[in-house]
Amino acid sequence: MTNLSSTADDILRCARSLIIAGGYNGFSYADIAEVIGIRKASIHHHFPTKSDLVRTLVSRYRDEAAEGIAALEREVTDPLGQLRAYAGYWEACIADATAPFCVCALLASQIPVLPEPIALEVRAHFRALSAWLASVLERGARQGTFRLTGEAKAEAEVFMASVHGGMLSARAYGDPRIFGAIIRPMLERLIPAGGPGETA
Repeated sequence: MTNLSSTADDILRCARSLIIAGGYNGFSYADIAEVIGIRKASIHHHFPTKSDLVRTLVSRYRDEAAEGIAALEREVTDPLGQLRAYAGYWEACIADATAPFCVCALLASQIPVLPEPIALEVRAHFRALSAWLASVLERGARQGTFRLTGEAKAEAEVFMASVHGGMLSARAYGDPRIFGAIIRPMLERLIPAGGPGETA
């Protein structure tokens, strides 16, 4: 991960919260300058353009996601537990509003207006997440933990879309509980009748 100054870290954290609140076009350098109490010139010193700033933010977000998944895999070994832990992470973030929306999911909805370097980073995040989910589903199917109705890659896309759609619905209804109400049945659908995860 790139070493950045504390000011750059502050700028990235602020930009992240502003993107989650209003999207790519929902903030300016003036907004960041006001929130963290610096001059716009200081922001331009670290990130010459808004595209540079958001591309760096998404790249760092991808690093954090990869680290989080690696930690999850160290702590939870069974495939069902891994999917539950992943969904549970987002359920908790949405409930306490610490990270109510995936930055890449939000930016994906705006790809037509994003600079290409940012769009490439967003697409790379989706590809990496989909590949990990597919690997978990494939392993679970081999072990008899999951019953897949299609190829693992397609099931991974459905699960990923459900997670992101659950975030969107929770935001639309203003009710964090909606996320769990969408995701829990998705998880249960993967468990064979009488399977080991059914009563977990």
